[in-house]
Amino acid sequence: MPSPYHDPFGPGSHREKRFVPDQARLKVLVESLKALGMRIVLTQGVYDLIHEGHATYLERAKSYGDILIVGIDSDELTKIRKGPKRPIVPQDERVNMLLHLRHVDLVTIKEAHHGIGDIISMIKPDVMVFSSSTTDVPQVDIDTYKQHCGEIVVLPPQGITSTTARVRNLTIEGAETLAKEVTELIEKFLNNIRQS
Repeated sequence: MPSPYHDPFGPGSHREKRFVPDQARLKVLVESLKALGMRIVLTQGVYDLIHEGHATYLERAKSYGDILIVGIDSDELTKIRKGPKRPIVPQDERVNMLLHLRHVDLVTIKEAHHGIGDIISMIKPDVMVFSSSTTDVPQVDIDTYKQHCGEIVVLPPQGITSTTARVRNLTIEGAETLAKEVTELIEKFLNNIRQS
């Protein structure tokens, strides 16, 4: 029986072959890849405002196996996890950006109704990679996933600054600029009143 995929890992992003939002289809694909002797690595996250730290993290994650699958948080799930102003970049763009990274082989979507362990228990990766900066996955949860994974790897953050910190800095800079402009307007207004 031929593989359900035909050269999805060649040059190009191949969104139609490498983005697999349907969980049942993903399960069949992973089983086929495992039958070919491929070592499956899974990681999950938001990947908002993709930066060097994300790319390095994904490169390190890929080094643990043959196929790296990234479960990307949907816009709805990101709002729940990160707050109402996130994500900055909509999920379709985040998917496309990940598909352009050479270390990422397959991308799927984690919806808000999925439990954090649903994709893990369905894929049963040979290696599950977590970031130590992921605060909403306590050690207790990681321990429960061991029954579904051959190995669990926890990597330290790979970037100097997180996306959250970058957004915070932009917000602070924007607030400082606005405060300066408001102060200048008030001074002009008061000067106009004094001169009248």
